[in-house]
Amino acid sequence: MDTILSAYAGIGDGGPKYRRLADAVRSAIEAGRLAPGDKLPPVRDLAYDLGITPGTVARAYTILTDSGAARAEAGRGTFVNGARPVRPKLMPDPPWPATEETEPESAFVSFVSPKLPDCGQVDMIRAAFARLGDQPALRLLNYPSRAAFRPAREAILEHISDTPLGPVSEDDLVFSHGGQNGIGIVMQTVLRGAKPVVLVEELSYPGFRRAAELLRAEVIAVPMDGEGISPEALDDLARRHSAQLLCTSPEIHNPTGIRTPDHRREAIAEVARRRGLHVLEDDCYRLAPRSGPSYRGLLPDLGWYVGSISKSVTPALRIGFCVAPQTWRAEMRRVADHGFFSLSLSLADLLTDLLAQPEMPGVLDAVRAEYNRYIRAAANILGRFDLTWRDDVPFLWLHLPSGWRAAAFAQAAEKEGVQLRAADEFALRDGFAPHAIRIAINAQVSLAAFEAAMERVRRLLENPPEGIAV
Repeated sequence: MDTILSAYAGIGDGGPKYRRLADAVRSAIEAGRLAPGDKLPPVRDLAYDLGITPGTVARAYTILTDSGAARAEAGRGTFVNGARPVRPKLMPDPPWPATEETEPESAFVSFVSPKLPDCGQVDMIRAAFARLGDQPALRLLNYPSRAAFRPAREAILEHISDTPLGPVSEDDLVFSHGGQNGIGIVMQTVLRGAKPVVLVEELSYPGFRRAAELLRAEVIAVPMDGEGISPEALDDLARRHSAQLLCTSPEIHNPTGIRTPDHRREAIAEVARRRGLHVLEDDCYRLAPRSGPSYRGLLPDLGWYVGSISKSVTPALRIGFCVAPQTWRAEMRRVADHGFFSLSLSLADLLTDLLAQPEMPGVLDAVRAEYNRYIRAAANILGRFDLTWRDDVPFLWLHLPSGWRAAAFAQAAEKEGVQLRAADEFALRDGFAPHAIRIAINAQVSLAAFEAAMERVRRLLENPPEGIAV
């Protein structure tokens, strides 16, 4: 233990902590201070002594085992290997400009969209790309068949196995270029007529209406209360407008963060069943285990499910997916095939590789834990205001105190170097928008920089503008 502690202290402050720790262990091995067969300290013990998180130590150990510097033995621990460790170089020096590991501390801080922390998934993606290059030439050279995507579809269904989708098989799933593309696929599949009607929540993800507008659909907002969509209002609007599709996010409502209770989901499903209304469930923001029924499970012939890896692993790969009712899967596949020939097979193979890695569950847990550190920090600073927040939800919803309007507050915050989203960005042009803001968690700045930005927000909240408009 002392050997690693002293080596870690001598590495310096450059780079992420998990890389510094891996470099420290390698240096101790190369200097002979750690011998082949030596057992590395347990993850939690080393984390405690270094004052870092267990996830950071686990990521460092993964780097060491992947490179051959150490080996992990189930039930026994991690040991130094006999061979001299080789520092792997998975990729050549990039021809693109190098980027910082985190945003510069003095930079303008954006809380417009969540920004994922790197909890080991970057190294996993790099390694998966390297393995991708070893595939047979014909797999990298030809148009793919649907059968070629089967392993990836099965991997996704295993990945979301906690979601009660009802009877489901890999044939019910198609890949999309992120969740937004998935929403468009569902709309193209179910909407009919010259002017179809799409219903959305009174406050909702703007991508719903943008996808609908591209298809020349009319978008109508359904009133909400503290539990989500009003079933009575939904029934009335679906009847009056002959609506074809409802778009909703019951697990994590965007932007308020509320969860639709099970009894309310069942009431909404009953309205949809009676009116023949398709229901698209956007579950892209969920990081934690599932907590309630899905609309696909409640509505076997009308429920659609859209997800992605953008909020949990990375948005850079643009991998999403749609799960159709079994009676509609052929129609959905036709839309995907005619629209863009499906996802790149190489990306699907990369996804299959990533989800098969034994480290992935630990990485996902570490992402949630890191997000939660930032969420708790924001709640501690802003908690005396009308703030809605939940663990594992990478944004907060803040009703502004008297004296502030959402647009004015967003402008004032931007002048202070903090970018937020006002409530009216989540409402229809002529819809209702409260004086509230959404604060997305940016875990790519240091916690100190994040807290400093939250303090600037707090000062603005405490000092609304004075004066009377005449």
